[in-house]
Parts: sequence; C-alpha cells; structure tokens
Amino acid sequence: MSGAAEPETPVLAVNAGKSAAPMVRLAAVSKSYWRGGEQLTVLNNLSLEVAAGDFIALMGPSGSGKSTLLNLVAGIDRADTGQVEVAGVDLATLDEGALADWRAANVGFIFQFYNLLPVLSALENVELPLLLTRLHADARRMRARQVLGLVGLADRLDHRPGELSGGQQQRVAIARAVVADPRLIVADEPTGDLDRAAGAEVLALLGRLNEGLGTTILMVTHDQHAARAARRVLTLDKGVLVDSAGG
Repeated sequence: MSGAAEPETPVLAVNAGKSAAPMVRLAAVSKSYWRGGEQLTVLNNLSLEVAAGDFIALMGPSGSGKSTLLNLVAGIDRADTGQVEVAGVDLATLDEGALADWRAANVGFIFQFYNLLPVLSALENVELPLLLTRLHADARRMRARQVLGLVGLADRLDHRPGELSGGQQQRVAIARAVVADPRLIVADEPTGDLDRAAGAEVLALLGRLNEGLGTTILMVTHDQHAARAARRVLTLDKGVLVDSAGG
C-alpha cells in the first residue's frame, strides 16, 4: 500500500465505464445564498461527473440543492467555489455575453409550467430559440415543423397554448428545448403539473430523445415514478450527494 491520503472530495462518476469525456463535470462546487443576514449553504463541496448520452434524475427533499445544481450546470447561476465544466467548457471562463451564447448553443430547458408565450402558436414558440441562430426564416420554420412532428404535434402547429392540453403544452416545450439540437437538456419537474397519463407520455418522449438522439438529460423530480424513466437516480440531501441508484 502506498499510504496516500484519500481525496477529500471523491467524484461520483455516473456510467464511468464510458471512455468519452464527461458531458458534465463538477469539481468541489459550493454555492451559498444570503437570507435575512444568514448565509445558507445550498451545495457543499460537491463533485460529480455525468457521461455524454446519460439520462439522470436528481431527487431529494425541498431545499436540498437540486434546482441550484441544475442552474449551475445550465449556466444560469455561478458557483461560489469549485469548477463547473459542461461540454468541455469551464463556465467560469465565460463572461455574461459569452455564457448566453453558450447556453443558446448547448442547453435546452424544460420547466414544470411550460413557459410558453400565450400569444404565439405552437410553431412560433418552438421557433423562438432559432432566432438566436444564423438560420434564415424558411429554415427556422421547417426545423420547428420537423421537431413538432417528432413530439407528435404535427397537427397542432397553429394552436396557441390555451388551446392545448397540459401534456400537449409540455410536448411543445420539449420541442422548443431540442429544436436547436442542444448537447444537454435540463428539466426541472417536467411532469410536476401533469396527470399520470400525460406525465408518462412526456417521460416516454424524453426517453426516446435520449436513446434515439443521444441527448444528455439532467432532470429534477420529486416523483419516484418519473425518476424510474432515467438511467440513473442521484439523491441530494443538504447540498451533498448521498447515494445513486440504477434506473
């Protein structure tokens, strides 16, 4: 035995057997917020690697740091200490403008409450992320139509959100998330506002996107049923990864 000391922040490697560089790498990441003069530590010296092409469910009690972790990985927030690297880019090295460009090119977002613009049609909502690209109008519209067909809404292109069911609205949101072909999808309680049947359809769709397109998905959920759709479940408690289980 060499007698070398154990590392202080062991990395939890998800599907570590894959040889490709990880899509997500967090090294000794901490994040705190101030509330009423009190400092609250949300993530505490957390290290994690997620392989490209994985589908990870993040679980844990409210306040455990799940959404904060998602926001750091998506480049919405910044760590206090440690390194957040996604798709080979150290996010701390990017200024706000470059970070916005990086998000547009690499990350698709899915939220619990859809965040669709009510005055726009399904097609127009899906087309929105492509306005940040160099695609001309015809190409943007064709791409949005193709992706809405992929999520089973080819017959709902001109419907506004108020004319769609909750499950259909979430499928529009998923189409919007993938239309720019992101490397990573971050999903915050994507089935939380849906009934069981609609939620199952959304989870099945995410699974097909993950397996068929190889898109890496990081999903926060409180629902054990939803978590079973993932390849791997990670559990956060008080800002620390406490275990992982196979999906």
